[in-house]
Amino acid sequence: MNISLISPEVASSDSEPMIISASLKSPSVKVTERHHHSRGQLAGTLQGLISIEVESSQWVIPATHGIWIPPDTQHSLLGSHGPFYGWSIYIQKSECNNLPNKSCMLELSTLLREAITRTMTWNNSELQPEHKRLMAVIVDEISIIPQVDIALPMPKDIRLLKIALALSNNPSDDRNINEWSVWAGISRRSLTRRFTNETGFNFTEWRQKLRMLKALELLVAGRPITEISLNLGYDNISGFIAIFRRNFGVTPGNYQKAMRNNRPWRNFNDTII
Repeated sequence: MNISLISPEVASSDSEPMIISASLKSPSVKVTERHHHSRGQLAGTLQGLISIEVESSQWVIPATHGIWIPPDTQHSLLGSHGPFYGWSIYIQKSECNNLPNKSCMLELSTLLREAITRTMTWNNSELQPEHKRLMAVIVDEISIIPQVDIALPMPKDIRLLKIALALSNNPSDDRNINEWSVWAGISRRSLTRRFTNETGFNFTEWRQKLRMLKALELLVAGRPITEISLNLGYDNISGFIAIFRRNFGVTPGNYQKAMRNNRPWRNFNDTII
């Protein structure tokens, strides 16, 4: 389904309001063609993973994070992995001067997430002073929340992208590299070499990072850790915990507690729980 959340004309308008918000829930996979607009955009999903291409980079974004797209930056939504339930806010170009000037992944704070959710209840009502103050808070929060390096580059080779999208839709798929090469019609040697060249990770590392992004989403949703481990293709929970901690510096259980208590997981000390 190729549907824009707002019209191109509105997305390129620098008139009031400062922020335009939109959300969409659809049982269909959503894609948008490559485009750009003069408003800056922060995009995310309320559940599931989405693949977005921004200029020459392709990233997978979990529900715990958002991607910032500066004004006039070429981008497209390659697809949602499963039904689409996403949101975007569009910020006046004139208000983007203090925001990141390059696309980046942002760790969504509870404050930012709740403020964005509030704007989506306003519909077309006339903006009051309190509405405008909350919009200013959103812009300030985007300017200070941490940028994180957990983006997962997507390969560009159509055969490798086919594999990457299949794994994004089903991270627990445990086919080995030989099986994937046969399925995609590419030699193992070419798959290995191209995957590393195009993503910066070898195939095994890339699949593990994808599973970790999905784990973040499931933990925030409150799913039991044992269930998450099995759903992501890990045979034992201890292996999953070890890999999660190696990637994020915290155990899955303590990450989940941090999210439940609205605390920053980066500073969450395992020893004080």
